[in-house]
Amino acid sequence: MLEEMTMAATKPLPRPGRPGPSVDAMLRVDHAGEYSAVRIYDGQLAVFGRNPRHAALARMIKHMGEQEQVHLEAFNRLLNEREVRPTVMAPVWHAAGYALGAVTALMGEKAAMACTAAVEEVIDGHYARQEERLRKEDPALADLVAKFRADEQEHRDTAIEHGAKETPGYGLLSAVIKTGCRLAIRISEKI
Repeated sequence: MLEEMTMAATKPLPRPGRPGPSVDAMLRVDHAGEYSAVRIYDGQLAVFGRNPRHAALARMIKHMGEQEQVHLEAFNRLLNEREVRPTVMAPVWHAAGYALGAVTALMGEKAAMACTAAVEEVIDGHYARQEERLRKEDPALADLVAKFRADEQEHRDTAIEHGAKETPGYGLLSAVIKTGCRLAIRISEKI
């Protein structure tokens, strides 16, 4: 009994105003996700941005990428303010995001849109769960997540309107991308 009391007494108390580990993990994942999204759009622009035939698509991708950059900057600020370390996987997500964007763009416009739709569908669900949980714990963060979630839903809907589901092998491509996103979320929560 004394040992249990001693162990409980020596556990560090949470610092006032600092989120607990679960909110830290949320911020780490959201930062990683926005970082990866920026890189996906960078990869797609590397393919589409140089070809005048794809000028309208490149403008649309650039716009979505700019929105993701705003999200990333907000999470950069939050990580600093709340003293949360980013994921150690950032270099991997840097390369993987760019590669995913470039490869799907090389597969064609519809495949690039299928990539966007798949990623944003996972992120929509992810942000919805976070928003619900944060409403009581951190309403300001919940509001930010809700705002960013609306952008992600817009990206998904835009991708679907531009032929995402018409991609040959859409079901398989979407499933692979979604699985990769879910795995990246789990990894980023931990490390």
